[in-house]
Amino acid sequence: MADEQLTPVFNIQRMYLKDLSLEQPNSPQILTEQAQPQVDINLTLAAEPVVDGVFEVSVTATVTTKIADRTLFLIEAKQAGIFEIRNLPEEQIEGILAIVCPQMIYPYLRAVVSDVCTRAGFPPVLLTEVNFQAMFEARQQAQAQAPAAEALN
Repeated sequence: MADEQLTPVFNIQRMYLKDLSLEQPNSPQILTEQAQPQVDINLTLAAEPVVDGVFEVSVTATVTTKIADRTLFLIEAKQAGIFEIRNLPEEQIEGILAIVCPQMIYPYLRAVVSDVCTRAGFPPVLLTEVNFQAMFEARQQAQAQAPAAEALN
């Protein structure tokens, strides 16, 4: 019985689309323009505890497409998942929340963004693959360097 309490647990409880918005503020006039649009994509990650050992992890993509300085369309999509993670050291849980969970959520987010673009009458925006481990390591490195920089000031 004691072994059951110490067995590491990782379960996906649910994947879901948490938030979705599409804006076309300059339609229909901008739709007649033939210029090549500029696409800007921003990704953000978040992880929040729900109850003890259960976390909500979300990945948000903000896709802004402009022609000159006018917005053609703006999509913001937040895909989330609820994960049960128990009996692991805190530093491992941090890595799972920042790497493993987003890797599982991201394909769903990519599909949503592509589908919304198509349904809005535009060619699909295909989000590129993301190396969540490299993002996590870069963030850890930046956090480690921040106290050193503050100490120099």
